[in-house]
Amino acid sequence: MNDPKILFISHTFPPTVGGVETHNFELSKWLSELTPVTTIVNKRGRKFLPFFAVYATCKALWLLPRHDVVLLGSGMLALIGWIIKLFSKKPVVCVVHGLDINYNSASLNVWYEKFLIFVYQSLWTKIFLPRLDKFIAVGNETVRVAIEHKIPEEKIVFIPNGVDTEKYLTDAKRSDIEKIINQPIENKKILLTSGRLAKRKGVAWFIANVLPKLDESFFYIIAGDGPDRKNIEESIKNSRMENRTIMLGRVPNDVRNTLFNTADLFVQPNIKIPGDMEGFGISVIEACACRLPVLASALEGLKDAIKDGQNGFLVEHENADAYVEKINKLFAQGNPREIYGEKVRQFVVANYSWEHIAGL
Repeated sequence: MNDPKILFISHTFPPTVGGVETHNFELSKWLSELTPVTTIVNKRGRKFLPFFAVYATCKALWLLPRHDVVLLGSGMLALIGWIIKLFSKKPVVCVVHGLDINYNSASLNVWYEKFLIFVYQSLWTKIFLPRLDKFIAVGNETVRVAIEHKIPEEKIVFIPNGVDTEKYLTDAKRSDIEKIINQPIENKKILLTSGRLAKRKGVAWFIANVLPKLDESFFYIIAGDGPDRKNIEESIKNSRMENRTIMLGRVPNDVRNTLFNTADLFVQPNIKIPGDMEGFGISVIEACACRLPVLASALEGLKDAIKDGQNGFLVEHENADAYVEKINKLFAQGNPREIYGEKVRQFVVANYSWEHIAGL
């Protein structure tokens, strides 16, 4: 049998920044190394989604006769898949990341947002998604949520996120951090969090509950932006951590890569938020690929990304004392990067490289 011709559709794609965007870009890139892939992607941001949905549906139906399978980059595109199934028996496979099934929030007070959630839960999860042929879940928590929403278990396969293990490597020196934060770091222990600042990431919680319990040699760098930024800034101020924390905002790729290759420990202190979840956690394996060990909450998709003692360490979520104890223990042995870095990278190369994931 000839290699299958894949029609890949993504509703969000670089230059838009985010975990789904990175996943969809890398997946389409590495799949094309194995088999013919035609892409229909939205590069104009999420505000363009209504127009993209119409365009993508029409183009997909036009291209369908020349392809063997349709791959949707997110459950948000289930409507397009449902329409395709009305006109064709060709298989439609959908990547699901967690929130595209569990889209909900008990914290929303705006009526139209609640209405949109009602529509999504009524149509997408009950009508459109069940019509599709197969689902690729990026985390076991996503599998659980999918089954909870009545998607048949036999339709779901777990394939974790992947990472380009060479993409983020750089020859940066630890002293380069000083140029980024504009202050000396001699005798400092550098903790790093990088990525979109959503409340579930737990950055504000970490600053308020963990950082004050660590000695003053610990310095926390936060690279990224997002809806929880103001909350994090208030946490820094209320905890009087201005001299031990810096928020860089969204940084260029070269700055992010420098941090990945020079910091001492990556922290991903996720907390549980109703209606929100971590499907996998792409930033943590990007860090690991750069020999940067990760300390993360044993929560949701992070348990799939981080294997305790292999490419990082897991502690109970929202347990400040457990975080403090583990951080102090890791640094008491020396620099975590120097001790665990190569082992961390080799585990990611063997288990999460796109060469490996795309072939699954």
